[in-house]
Amino acid sequence: MLKLSIIIPCYNEQNTIKQLIDKVILSDIGNILKEIIVINDGSSDKTRNILSNIKKIKLLNNSSNIGKGYSVKRGIKESTGDYIIIQDGDLEYDPSDYKKLLDLFQNQNIHIVYGSRRLKKNKFSHLSFYLGGIFLTYLVNILFPFSKNITDGHTCYKMFRANILKDLNIKSNGFELCPELTVKFLKLGYSIYEVPISYNPRTNKDGKKIKWIDGLIAIYTILRFRIFNDK
Repeated sequence: MLKLSIIIPCYNEQNTIKQLIDKVILSDIGNILKEIIVINDGSSDKTRNILSNIKKIKLLNNSSNIGKGYSVKRGIKESTGDYIIIQDGDLEYDPSDYKKLLDLFQNQNIHIVYGSRRLKKNKFSHLSFYLGGIFLTYLVNILFPFSKNITDGHTCYKMFRANILKDLNIKSNGFELCPELTVKFLKLGYSIYEVPISYNPRTNKDGKKIKWIDGLIAIYTILRFRIFNDK
């Protein structure tokens, strides 16, 4: 039977992680098994204690707070599924959308599916985050003029056939993981397909961790792996 590995990196998410995992467990993905891998990235709040009491997950604990990219890489190595999706530890993304992404993989020629927040009317936490995401996606499309244009390169919901993700040499340890994955797969000639998803953004006050500096790092990352040809 086919299996979906759900990789959940989290850092200081004591207010959301239990509810999020409950949603993941209850999500309907048809006749496909779920493997839930949670990577606690050195949380200093009650996140680790909460996770240690949750069944039906594979829990990995980083010794310190290293970053989302590092945590996702650990999850990929531990995964055994046919497909892999990345899920943040908050409640911005709805696991009930998994099936929309999975359905596209019935086409054997599709290897990557993104859940796009731009293809559906959604709220955004702050104008700068909204415009920044549009700019970064536009930059990627400009640099790959012969590829299928995407609408949301920085979405969390990225689903892959596991074999191609496991073969990729991922270098990022932080939030720059997102543009690295997008750029590297486009360079390899893969098409990225998209489906509309729901999005319930939170603010910095609510615990959102990405900062303006991460936008600059994302620009550098896109140029690093596209223009400077870093492998």
